[in-house]
Formats: sequence, structure tokens, C-alpha cells
Amino acid sequence: MPHVHISHFPKELDQEGRDALAADLTQALVRAFGVDEGAVSVALEPVDASDWQQRVYRPQILDRADLLIKTPAY
Repeated sequence: MPHVHISHFPKELDQEGRDALAADLTQALVRAFGVDEGAVSVALEPVDASDWQQRVYRPQILDRADLLIKTPAY
């Protein structure tokens, strides 16, 4: 624990970008939850823009709004 799963429009991140994102998220989670870095996992899932409403927005954002700690502005 904790695990972060990021769904996003396809954008290629090179290994340096992936490593930097993982490091930044890991530090934020370590700070917030008081866990060791080894307890953190991060996943990236590219989602085609044409599938966003069906695969992400409706089931993960709209239908689970009670879980959001930041709401999108779209």
C-alpha cells in the first residue's frame, strides 16, 4: 500500500520522464501516508481519447465521485 493507477491519454514518456514521475509520486505518498518507499507502487495506463468517456470518466470519475480528492474541470 498505497497503489496509484494513472489512466491518461496516450503520451509517450521516455524512461527519464517515467522515473521522475514515479519518484515525485512516491515522495508525495511517503509524506502523506507515512510509509516506506518500498510500499508504493505506480501504474500507467494509456487510454485512447475516444475511449475516455466509457473507460475512465463514467466508471472511475462520475460513478465514483465520492472517492475523488480532486475533481476535474471538464
